[in-house]
Amino acid sequence: MLVVDDNEVIRQLIRVNLELEGFEVVTAADGVECLDLVHRVRPDVITLDVVMPRLDGLQTVTRLRSDPRTRHLPVAIISACTPCGVDGGGAADVDAFLAKPFEPSELVRLVRQLMDREDPPPLDGRHGAGRAESAAG
Repeated sequence: MLVVDDNEVIRQLIRVNLELEGFEVVTAADGVECLDLVHRVRPDVITLDVVMPRLDGLQTVTRLRSDPRTRHLPVAIISACTPCGVDGGGAADVDAFLAKPFEPSELVRLVRQLMDREDPPPLDGRHGAGRAESAAG
């Protein structure tokens, strides 16, 4: 899992809730950091806030979708913005939306749904951080 949010409290809230369910979680403070980490971490799912400095969530999704290595990564927007506002901003390429504030159980259910999708494997055939089974060590 790669959790991207400029608010440290929200990042840690998401991280703790997912780690309690057995997920391996890496965090980033904005889209620039996300794009830097995504090829090293190889996450199974990315959650993105919309409003962030340097590179916002919608611009980050656009860049992820334009890269063949990350095109099929499931991406969920977790934002206080409304889904209509996000769609109006060009987020048609996101796989899910979760409004802040959210219930931790909703977050976990959403992440599990995205991880269980049948999508093409990464181009290099490697499996990234994110699944509870891969959290060894």
